[in-house]
Amino acid sequence: MNNSQTIQIIGAGLCGSLLALRLGQRGFNVEVFEKRPDLRKVDLSAGRSINLAFSNRGIKAMNLVGLQHKVKPLCIPMYGRMLHDLEGNTTLSPYSGRENEYINSISRNDLNALLLEEAEALANVTIHFNHKCTAVDFENTSSTFYKYENKTEYSRKADVIIGTDGAGSVLRKSYYLGKKFLFSFSQDYLTHGYKELTILPKENGDYKTFKNALHIWGRDAFMLIALPNLDGSFTVTLFLNYDDGEYNFNNLTSENQVRAFFSTYFKDALELMPNLVEDFFKNPTSPLGTVKCSPWHYKGNTLLLGDAAHAIVPFYGQGMNASFEDITEFDALLDKEYNNWESLFKAFESSRKKDTDAIADLAIDNFHEMKGHVNQAIFREKRNLEMAFEKTFPDLYASKYALVTFNENIGYRQAMLRGRAQDKAILNMLADGDITMPLNITDRTWLEETLKQVQIETDNILEEDRVAKNMHH
Repeated sequence: MNNSQTIQIIGAGLCGSLLALRLGQRGFNVEVFEKRPDLRKVDLSAGRSINLAFSNRGIKAMNLVGLQHKVKPLCIPMYGRMLHDLEGNTTLSPYSGRENEYINSISRNDLNALLLEEAEALANVTIHFNHKCTAVDFENTSSTFYKYENKTEYSRKADVIIGTDGAGSVLRKSYYLGKKFLFSFSQDYLTHGYKELTILPKENGDYKTFKNALHIWGRDAFMLIALPNLDGSFTVTLFLNYDDGEYNFNNLTSENQVRAFFSTYFKDALELMPNLVEDFFKNPTSPLGTVKCSPWHYKGNTLLLGDAAHAIVPFYGQGMNASFEDITEFDALLDKEYNNWESLFKAFESSRKKDTDAIADLAIDNFHEMKGHVNQAIFREKRNLEMAFEKTFPDLYASKYALVTFNENIGYRQAMLRGRAQDKAILNMLADGDITMPLNITDRTWLEETLKQVQIETDNILEEDRVAKNMHH
């Protein structure tokens, strides 16, 4: 592709700033427009998730732009889920049986600031803050911006416009409202919303609870999670129904109710959160939704990337990783011989959309898993067995979680199909008594035999699904 062209990027969040950096490294002229102020100069944490899970797919993108050595110091490794029961007892459930597989907690702002610094350091990249995109004329490849500083509006043309402007994308809205082509769009909200809370560090700056894990208080109908920050604090998120159940966001209106709710269900967390009530009433309650749409592009003029094309709920810790993977995949296509943007955009969407649809579905599955299944005996047996497989035969087995999170060279869809079939195989075999867990789960011969059975059963399930799908077509 001709890199003397100008590419306009709407939105300088994680996806937009990484895209600007990568296209800048490739020599394109890049202009980025961001409606918010420069987050390096003002504090912008309100209501957006403050820290995120960063894993292999995201790391692959950082390696692509040569930044992983600068990102690593921003990361706190989390080796598993620390499960908290009602009494406050904890169990660490590792993410993998392999030593080198873990996810990281990273600050959204720190990572975004680093990407902005690196992009802006390139002579061919310009970033405009406080510029709100109000409309996109996708037929003429031009956008209209409102400048907050002097309250003026103006339009800017480009050779290509890429919308990385998140779940509420203005470019996507223009497709939808423009009615110039058939545009499919769905937005599904969970009945649950979320609210950010905090566990502050100890007086001496240490962590009040175990640092290297993602803490989960799963309570079937709702849950609390906590991720560590570099300053000794944890960002805590409450996921709760808006209006069902004894306690919900709509009826937690007084200090006493909030305290009663926490002392009933999260009493060990409450002990670490003297600031709970203040945080609860100060921070907004935000919705959780999934966005799917198609097409992601209009001719060769405009393209949606990241959350603008496929926003997902946060329960697989893959939202940012999926957006970063968009850029890795898009970048790979730039090396191929496409003679125009339209054919490149088409190829990108046809290879990528099946994977982003898959991670959206997996994230909803994982929501139910985290708030409920982690506490069930059969589910724990399955996890123990999978950990033993991964530890003993690291090259022969990867759980669904590991396929999605640590196998960055497998697409999400493939990871989902294989992972779901494995889950089904193991749960069926445990329920039917085809697997009886021995007292010593490290017995290599038993594990080898059992793994063979699981693999045969998994392949059978995959084959049945494939046949059923073909008959359906």
